[in-house]
Amino acid sequence: MTNLISIKSATLSEDIAQQLTNAIVQGHIPQGSKISEPELAKQYGVSRGPLREAIVKLEGLGLVTRTANVGARVIQLNIQDMLDTFTMREALEGMAARLAATTMLANEVSRLYALLDKHQAYLDDNQDEHYVQQGGNDDFHLRIIHASGNAKLIRLLTEELYAVIRMYRRHTADQRSDPRQALREHRAILDAIANHEGDLAELLMRRHISRASQLLKQAMEQAALASH
Repeated sequence: MTNLISIKSATLSEDIAQQLTNAIVQGHIPQGSKISEPELAKQYGVSRGPLREAIVKLEGLGLVTRTANVGARVIQLNIQDMLDTFTMREALEGMAARLAATTMLANEVSRLYALLDKHQAYLDDNQDEHYVQQGGNDDFHLRIIHASGNAKLIRLLTEELYAVIRMYRRHTADQRSDPRQALREHRAILDAIANHEGDLAELLMRRHISRASQLLKQAMEQAALASH
């Protein structure tokens, strides 16, 4: 019975962690805000134990920081952290694209082309509005990361960097320009993967992420100026 209870508790804390992650990424819990355990426990209808476990998980994801005598707070996005994060992302996702060119099966490639067609249709139907809010199985980058087949690489990107990357992407989504350019770059990366050109896939992915980081830097600088 004890084992059953602990499993249930773990599942609950993971569910709460996922809900809190989405709330932070989407801005429902603002950057820099203090994490109030009593308020969140009441909001989610749970005891403090699973909630504390969920907050510890969010610390591991880099979404929450804890300071002595202050408590836990949501991170405050800043340009230097973004550049550091995206430098890591560029190297790791470049590697993932190169590996995917060898490991991705033909039916997976076809499904990824279908995903890009879906993104194209979204842009056509929504006046080029960014589709950054799509995630999970609808995230082009995440699909390539998993297709790499490298468990350690997948863990680094999806468990340690992905949530913060999503937060940065969403934070400046409305200020970035030309989502069709990003889509064209996605197609070029996928073409290289489909043709088993690993070196080219890595080069194109690194260029794509480097360009994204520079656009994010400009957007964050403009937002900082506008706030003063």
